[in-house]
Amino acid sequence: MADYLPIRIPGQALVATASAAITAGQIVEVSGNDTVAPAGAESAKWLGVAAFDAKSGDRVTVHAGGTQAPTADGAVTAGDAVAVAAEGKVATVAADEPAVGVALTTATDAEVRVQFIR
Repeated sequence: MADYLPIRIPGQALVATASAAITAGQIVEVSGNDTVAPAGAESAKWLGVAAFDAKSGDRVTVHAGGTQAPTADGAVTAGDAVAVAAEGKVATVAADEPAVGVALTTATDAEVRVQFIR
């Protein structure tokens, strides 16, 4: 039997090329072949959270899995299921939105670092 090794280990950072300007802490989504961009509202293609600012064409580290802390879009209460919101933020899940995790902390609109766990 042949051996198999995964390309990336869950919970570890990965590196991709930015296809648009990215701000540290934004949720990013797959935008093409080994490229990422800020995630749009209700994204099903989201990958993780950007580790630092990056310009289009730069390589950027993306933290996937684990506990993340992006910016809130609207009020979020600890225990709320959260979904990807516009501009790579998170918001309380609305009807029929896919949840990306559960908020571990309460945050007000635009407050940085609402923690969620995937």
